[in-house]
Amino acid sequence: MRRQKRDMTERAYQRGYQAGIAGRQKDNCPHNQDQLKQEWLTGWREGRTDHWDGIDTATALEKQAFH
Repeated sequence: MRRQKRDMTERAYQRGYQAGIAGRQKDNCPHNQDQLKQEWLTGWREGRTDHWDGIDTATALEKQAFH
């Protein structure tokens, strides 16, 4: 059975979240399109908040699975 490609906006959010939880700067956003950039930044903000709240990597991965 074939795997479906992920939605690009969802993928941008997930990558932004991963960058935020890892403590990277928001200036590292790789997107130029406004919609994808906005999704990446939304994920980054949520990831940074979780990072500051002390959420560990395992909990972050679990949280991403439900998003």
